[in-house]
Amino acid sequence: MADDRNLQIAAQQVRQALSDKGQRPSIAGFFDEATNTVSYVVHDPASGEAAIIDSVLDFEAASGRTSNGSADRIVEYVTSNDLQVAWLIETHAHADHISAAPYLQEKLGGKLAIGRGIIRVQEVFGKLFNAGTDFERDGSQFDRLFDDGDRFHIGEIEATALHVPGHTPADMAFIIGDAAFIGDTMFMPDFGTARADFPGGDAGQLFRSIRRLLELPEETRLFLCHDYKAPGRDEYAWETSVGQQRAHNVHVRDGVSEEEFVEMRTTRDRKLAMPALIMPSVQVNIRGGRLPEPEDNGVSYIKIPVNAV
Repeated sequence: MADDRNLQIAAQQVRQALSDKGQRPSIAGFFDEATNTVSYVVHDPASGEAAIIDSVLDFEAASGRTSNGSADRIVEYVTSNDLQVAWLIETHAHADHISAAPYLQEKLGGKLAIGRGIIRVQEVFGKLFNAGTDFERDGSQFDRLFDDGDRFHIGEIEATALHVPGHTPADMAFIIGDAAFIGDTMFMPDFGTARADFPGGDAGQLFRSIRRLLELPEETRLFLCHDYKAPGRDEYAWETSVGQQRAHNVHVRDGVSEEEFVEMRTTRDRKLAMPALIMPSVQVNIRGGRLPEPEDNGVSYIKIPVNAV
């Protein structure tokens, strides 16, 4: 990783934040037990500028009804703390929950952002769902497409986007001050790593992305997108560190080779069921969290491809 200039910049940003409290963000996590997803509000204490990461729209599959209870918890937190939302960030196009970003954008403002790899995901799933020519496959549903190494700010706090594909082609990690929001790459050390068997996924690529993240300083705070409570652990958890992952991650700790990881991950993924909400989630999230256009009766429909996956 010696020639990875973007990683070096991110690592220097973390070191600066560790030595300067003004560069450390305040972070609130909101756990949605129905989808085992953690959403975050990250803000600069000095200015009150904030980002919302990986929000959840409540969805009842049996009835097809959506609701905003989870998102409204975030709205209440933002408004009660007098924060100004600058960014609505998706670490990737989630397969296990629908994004609430459009609802939050309407309520709170901010730019909707994701990695540029979403274009590849749109191409793959646009074909699967036979979305037609009206569905733009260019990422235009988002206000900003991040590339590896892109820099931005939340208030006065520096942030860097890193491309970490493997789970999907669009996965990004966002290093904000001394904290890294790593999406579906790693879970808590006792649970391991994300699956890599979705279209465009690649276990070897996931290993390399994770090892890249683990080159950040050991004190880097890591905030996870999901937790499922590993056997023997009774409480949900979603914050860890680079040092803890390097020492204890059951799938990818120091000393595990890429070959060993790929064999483990491939074998494990063959046994996993598809996420319960994958069809509605992906179909909506590739549209930036917006439902498909209503048909002539004014109703939006979610397609379920039969015997296609």
